[in-house]
Amino acid sequence: MFNSLSLKVIIFGFIFTFFSSFGQSFFLGLFNSSIRETLSITHGQFGSIYASATLLSSFLLIWVGKKIDDINIFKFAFYVTLLLSFSCFFFSKISSIAFLFIAVFLMRFSGQGLMSHTATTTITRYFTISRGKALSAGWFGLSTAEFILPVLTVYLLTITAWQNIWVFISIFILFFLPLASFFLIKKLDFNTREQVDSKDSEIKEIKQWKRLEVIKDYRFYIVCLNMLAMPWIATGVFVYQSFITEAKEWGSFVIAQSFMVYSILSVVTLLGSGFLIDKFTSRKLLIFMNIPLLISTLVLFYFDNPITSFVFLGLIGISNGLANVLGSSTWAEIYGVKFIGSIKALTTALMVFSTAFGTALFGFLIDRGFSIEQIAMVSFIYILISLILLFLVKKKLNPEYI
Repeated sequence: MFNSLSLKVIIFGFIFTFFSSFGQSFFLGLFNSSIRETLSITHGQFGSIYASATLLSSFLLIWVGKKIDDINIFKFAFYVTLLLSFSCFFFSKISSIAFLFIAVFLMRFSGQGLMSHTATTTITRYFTISRGKALSAGWFGLSTAEFILPVLTVYLLTITAWQNIWVFISIFILFFLPLASFFLIKKLDFNTREQVDSKDSEIKEIKQWKRLEVIKDYRFYIVCLNMLAMPWIATGVFVYQSFITEAKEWGSFVIAQSFMVYSILSVVTLLGSGFLIDKFTSRKLLIFMNIPLLISTLVLFYFDNPITSFVFLGLIGISNGLANVLGSSTWAEIYGVKFIGSIKALTTALMVFSTAFGTALFGFLIDRGFSIEQIAMVSFIYILISLILLFLVKKKLNPEYI
């Protein structure tokens, strides 16, 4: 189905999305308690620092992320790798609130931001008719990390200091990622594209939108409202997983074990959504993306049994699998791929911003005595409103043709 170069691009995307996990909230949240204990800070203080650092990273990403349209992809990936390795090492040196802010900023910017941006932009730009399947295969890297890393990290925290874990990650990144990038994408350039038959000419006919034009399109904001639901709600859940565990009395390992269900269902959804997108388009599937997430908030609101954790995170995993693929392919379908790096830099920055929003909002509500059930209802209302707006414009999401 894929030729040799196509497979290399997919493997590159898989590796980079896997390593983006070190800057993702599900992984950083595993160190929440350890860091708060080290610095003697509250949930709300940690959330405020995390959110403000994430917010700063999102603003910088808008500018830096667009450079992928102009720089050789291999060079761009190499610079990102060096920054991620340094960021992980710096994270191991957290000893004050100021260091925490800088460390979170670096991890969110290099890991969640640039690593995922590099992977998805490269795949989105290269593939045309197989974009859905390629993106789903690439995002499988993050799902693999979500399956392996929580339980592994919880175990490692019982036998070594959390700082040592980050030093090892930093060294491993520095040696592995440059070699992987060299063998996989050294010869890939800006104009490299998947080979397609002449009958598959729809992509060439689509109007290629510049970022300034996208910003003026009202559809962009409605789609964004739906795209950003998953990041801010899931981030709140991941960062404050210890709060949820304590509130529901689930036990220390339940959330970590539930991440396996989350990861499995993310993977199943990823694999299925790739084929569905290539057959039906992202625009038609977008309306279904957040329905499982909507149901998950109701599960969290009504139920307390430990089994609920598996159902709750499983539903989030389904929406996550859809969101990962749709988050890249939808923009390419509507706005074309010529300026996709610039557009994705903006949407990735908004995604990072939404994670900052989720972290701050959860922390703010927790410190003011909101229960996890009340927070779940706030999330439910947001998702419902965004879904209604999307339903009203779903027939207007077609691309413009030249």
